[in-house]
Amino acid sequence: MTKTYDLTKGNTKSVILRFFFPMLLTNMLQQIYTIADTMIVGKGLGDDPLAAVGNMSSLTFFIIGFSLGLTNGFSVSIAQAYGAKDGEKLRKTVASSVLLSAAITILLTAVSVIFLRSVLVMLQTSEVIMSDSLLYGYIIFGGLFSTIAYNLCASILRALGDSKTPFIAIVFSTIFNIVFNWVSIYVLHMGVEGPAIVTIASQVISAAICYAKLRKIEEIRLAKEYFKGNFRVYMDLLKNGVPMAIMNSITAVGCMTVQYFVNGMGVAYTSAYSACSKYINLFMQPACTAGNTMSSFTSQNYGAKEYRRIYEGFKVCMAIAFITYIVFGSVMVFFPRFLASLMLNGEQQIELAMIYLVRSGIMIFAVDFLFVVRNGCQGMGKPLFPMISGIIEMVFRVAVIVIFIDDIGFAATSYAEIAAWVGAVLINGAAFYVYLRGYLKKDSTGRFFYKRRLKRA
Repeated sequence: MTKTYDLTKGNTKSVILRFFFPMLLTNMLQQIYTIADTMIVGKGLGDDPLAAVGNMSSLTFFIIGFSLGLTNGFSVSIAQAYGAKDGEKLRKTVASSVLLSAAITILLTAVSVIFLRSVLVMLQTSEVIMSDSLLYGYIIFGGLFSTIAYNLCASILRALGDSKTPFIAIVFSTIFNIVFNWVSIYVLHMGVEGPAIVTIASQVISAAICYAKLRKIEEIRLAKEYFKGNFRVYMDLLKNGVPMAIMNSITAVGCMTVQYFVNGMGVAYTSAYSACSKYINLFMQPACTAGNTMSSFTSQNYGAKEYRRIYEGFKVCMAIAFITYIVFGSVMVFFPRFLASLMLNGEQQIELAMIYLVRSGIMIFAVDFLFVVRNGCQGMGKPLFPMISGIIEMVFRVAVIVIFIDDIGFAATSYAEIAAWVGAVLINGAAFYVYLRGYLKKDSTGRFFYKRRLKRA
């Protein structure tokens, strides 16, 4: 029998760091996975096929981000039941998560495949790359079950305190993806369908590894009766999952809007923005991982009513986010030309990227801290303000780019991101403080927000 991992006991710092590092490696490998895909497709198939695959990225993020938000929301309910040591509720919650995920998979697959061509036309996709975009999209969305299966299995494992198994799964799938992407293009001479098929297959491998681990966990050994419909459990899962899914999709819409304006400025601007976006995604991974850690840690301890530990965990995760800012923010501010030159060749593109990197590097602490406080709210089963913050992110991002792009040009893209980050972190930070302060007041041992009582601990 495989043991689960209780995050409600032991030294807070040690528990969090043991959970954090495997997840960090997982997230970094996924970034390598994406970069390797881009390099192999670009070098092996050429610019047009690469443009076709890249053209699908925002739409893919919109659909997959929605499903990822749902499964992450489901994991909050699972972790809370596990932290409360309520085995019956835990099994019902896991079973209901599986059923809801299956229904959502069918719905998202049907919608994305049926409307793919219409959406690509709406996004003004060039006829030159339309055929490849459709082929790639039909395969990716047709195999959406594999992505959702992995996300659900990995989310359940993390809810139970296991961040190592998803890491092992990503190691195997990354190796498979890189090797067989190369084989599909250079040996089998396939087009964009090759990388798409390999992506689906690698997700199946990841899901299978995580599922094999889940089957060994006694606490979630499921019998048929747990799969009977339970309206209350469904509502609890959807209460956490739907707002997180909406938040991800709304964020995607804001990013797509900025991309639309950047594309209108010319190819050089598109190239610079693409390179900068890759750096932002890479450099925020440690803080993003700290946020994911905060979610699992908070969920379990919330279920166990260990509110003091939530605050202790918050301090550790914020320290990780702050170190991340100091390291990567400094790299962006002091070495922008070096970073830009690694991805871009033209002097104009490099100069544009430097504008974005310096400004964003100064303020990237806002999004680093955002990951922690937003996931803290979600971990306590309070998804409303994170969802509202997603709307505000989109509004700020779109408003700044629309108002200022004519006056200050490309620099408006960095200010749009900064405005979105700052607005979201202020809302989530205030919400997290109010929620946790309320619980600590109810907790007879809670004293972290009251310095005078701290001495009597």
